[in-house]
Amino acid sequence: MNSSPDDLPEIPDTPVKGRASSPVQARVGTAAPGCPAERSSAEADSQSESGFASGASHLPNGQPANFVPAPPDPAWDGWDVLRIIFITIVALFACVFAVLFIAHRWFYPHARVAEIARVPMVLVAGQALAYLLILAYMYVLVTRERRRPDFLAAIHWNWPSNFVVYVFTGFVLSVVLQLFSHLLPIPKELPIDNFFRTPAEAWALGILSVTLAPLMEELFFRGFLYPVLARRLGLPFSVFLTALAFALLHLAQLGSAWGPVLMIFLVGLVLTMVRAKTNSVAAGILIHMAYNGTITLAMFAATDGFRHLEKLNQ
Repeated sequence: MNSSPDDLPEIPDTPVKGRASSPVQARVGTAAPGCPAERSSAEADSQSESGFASGASHLPNGQPANFVPAPPDPAWDGWDVLRIIFITIVALFACVFAVLFIAHRWFYPHARVAEIARVPMVLVAGQALAYLLILAYMYVLVTRERRRPDFLAAIHWNWPSNFVVYVFTGFVLSVVLQLFSHLLPIPKELPIDNFFRTPAEAWALGILSVTLAPLMEELFFRGFLYPVLARRLGLPFSVFLTALAFALLHLAQLGSAWGPVLMIFLVGLVLTMVRAKTNSVAAGILIHMAYNGTITLAMFAATDGFRHLEKLNQ
């Protein structure tokens, strides 16, 4: 006797004890009764955190397939994160030396290499080149080595529909922390101030700070590091440790001054909590870009378009 798909018994979704659905899952519509549910790759990736497949798949003959454990989420582990850190260090050194060689050969042929190495533009260009190489490696790691062809779904990119809210959040966060900084011991001069000696350097660092820098920092800390820590340590410890690692990254730029480092730590806390709450790396990137962009615009206005950078130390 032939049977239609409507005659097949329904297989209810099995709830996982102690786990609530993520905000992304809550927004996904359900299929009509009696119809096989069609799941997008992004939803399946989000639901794979429970450790099971999101629903019953159907074979071409109409028969339901057995439940199969979903791939681990994240697909990478702590060793992969350490490998990214190692490759980042190597890429930064290699790219800075490559840019240094080019600058010495074509732009500063009569200057000593040690002098060229202190030129901020050389460091910014080398860092930008290294970021592109690291991004390419992240893509290869996820799509080739870990066989997750949809890179954005694997890292939980999940572009928010109300992205203006996150841009505004970054602006508010920047203003609030700048006001809070008046209560902290902030040194008048920091190592990062050396990157604002000329208008060209200020423009280069300003553009980097609202483009590649927030993109790569969010991809690593909230895209790769946070889910590994969350799987091992749980939410509170993973949020704290991710924010701490984020602050330590900026330690050299801030001269180890605890006031500015504390501010960066608070920014990291907000960004990681947003990642945990929204299940979206893109949301954190928007906040990060808006945060850096607000500071850059304030500096631009205070220095008359970067023409009077001496005002920064007044």
